[in-house]
Amino acid sequence: MPNTLTTLLKLPRTSALLLALVPLLAVAQIDLSAFRSSTPEFLPVEEAYQLEVEQSDPQTLRLYWQITEGYYLYQHQFKVTLEDSGGAVGTALKFPQAKQKVDEFFGDVQVYYQSADLSLTTERMFGTAKLAVTSQGCADAGLCYPPNTEIFTIDGATGLVTIGEPPSLTAASAQTNGKAGVKNAPATESAQAEEPLGTTLLSALLFAFLGGIILNTMPCVFPILSLKVLSFATGDPAKHHRHTWWYLVGVIVSFVSIAGALIALQNAGQLIGWGFQLQSPGFVIGLAYLFTAMGLSLSGVVHFGSGLMNLGGTLAGQGGSKGSFFTGVLAVLVASPCTAPFMGSALGFALTQPAVIALSVFVALGAGMAAPMVLLSYSSTARQLLPKPGQWMETLKELLAFPLYATAVWLLWVAGKQAGIDTMASAMGGLIFLALGLYLYRGSLTRRVIAIAFIGIALAMGGYRGPTNNNGSIATRHEGTINWSTDTLSKLRTEGIPVFVDVTADWCITCLANEKAVLFTDRARAAFDDSGVTYMVADWTNYDDDIGAFVKSHGRNGIPLYVMYPADPNQKPFLLPQLLTPSILEDALTRASASSALIR
Repeated sequence: MPNTLTTLLKLPRTSALLLALVPLLAVAQIDLSAFRSSTPEFLPVEEAYQLEVEQSDPQTLRLYWQITEGYYLYQHQFKVTLEDSGGAVGTALKFPQAKQKVDEFFGDVQVYYQSADLSLTTERMFGTAKLAVTSQGCADAGLCYPPNTEIFTIDGATGLVTIGEPPSLTAASAQTNGKAGVKNAPATESAQAEEPLGTTLLSALLFAFLGGIILNTMPCVFPILSLKVLSFATGDPAKHHRHTWWYLVGVIVSFVSIAGALIALQNAGQLIGWGFQLQSPGFVIGLAYLFTAMGLSLSGVVHFGSGLMNLGGTLAGQGGSKGSFFTGVLAVLVASPCTAPFMGSALGFALTQPAVIALSVFVALGAGMAAPMVLLSYSSTARQLLPKPGQWMETLKELLAFPLYATAVWLLWVAGKQAGIDTMASAMGGLIFLALGLYLYRGSLTRRVIAIAFIGIALAMGGYRGPTNNNGSIATRHEGTINWSTDTLSKLRTEGIPVFVDVTADWCITCLANEKAVLFTDRARAAFDDSGVTYMVADWTNYDDDIGAFVKSHGRNGIPLYVMYPADPNQKPFLLPQLLTPSILEDALTRASASSALIR
């Protein structure tokens, strides 16, 4: 045993690098039980309720729904419009006997199980006409679909019924099918995006590639990539080419791995989204420890060589290729908390597709993130613009340690929001022991034994979870905002009050930037007051399956998500871009409040 311990303590710098990574591996244990949800699988609306339309006689239509077991339709939510070239055709619905039900949202209602057979009588005969049929239903297991409108073309002369509207009639009055929301939330119908939406694989790949490029601007990623770029100032260009391609592989493999875990968890019933790993305090604290260790290395307090910033360069027996690969892994790890512009549409599309298509979108995302680095390594002009190697490189390296320290502080703040101030204080104390352990690791056997003990103490303190005194809700910290809930949202919608829903999290950098620059400013507060729009905050810092369902109902899998609900409950909500400006917000508030004036 003594020989084994002596051997362990005499390991070279490679082992020191591994010790620096131990906090992340030991502390950052994602508790998947936190993501377990009892939410069952629900059918798409078109499968839960299958509608058939036929013409019984020239002035009578039969509307017949086959309703899946465990689902039902509200009688009072059926709405029908018929229009031909002569204009609107008056209609009257005849309902069969329904079942009495006490509904949590609508109160005493009549509902249909198994089937609904309605008769529609028209006031006059019609030619080729557009039939719009709206219905709304729920599942007994706890999900309520928003009103769903289906469009048919009826040939009044022949009785032929086809899906879709006649080409001769405008589609302006047609409402698109809604997506499933949460139980008791008929007001949470899917919104129409006010930004480009990737509805095809080609556009999703393009948006993912562009979003990946933008991820390089995230403040956490900048120090890592900066040191990689500095390496281009020296050495063989052919070597740089090879390393950047390994970097690209590391980025793509990391994105695909995170996406694979996300898809697997979602298929298992978890209502999680992009950046879900940051909802675990253990993972957040582990990242803070890793960033602190990296900063200490750059500051010269501890010495791991260039291998630390390459996250494996000292492990590379093949010219540092492994180091470049793990640089890509780390870059993805720290860039994943947020959704960059264009990414939202791409990820929303990807995670509704089969796994092969979904993963191809994440490959494009990784390719976009790695593309600038690869192109830079091949650019002789860019290399010529870099100053000649010298003391400036060492000075810049030391300066780049401070963004890493700042990132560690932010991560500990997030952990405090998630798990309470006692947890944050314990993790901060653990950082002291971590720094001391890494510092003492160099030197004699005794120093190394003490160093390992200190690192063990750091891990234990990082794993401590104190009492949570608050839920970290942003809504409780900013005057004029209220906490999000499906019941409150539905109530406000019923009362004709316009609502702005901000789905955010303390670990989402883009969310925080929008709040600082746009949402939580005096100008924005005045705009909300003038428009009469209620500001509602859904804080997703910690895992919440209701918020996860809300995000998913709008075709998104990441945040920030901004949904504007007009005052008129009959108008569909719409999405705002993920990067906000004051003018974008004010235009949306004006649009939402305009319907309020019409209602009054």
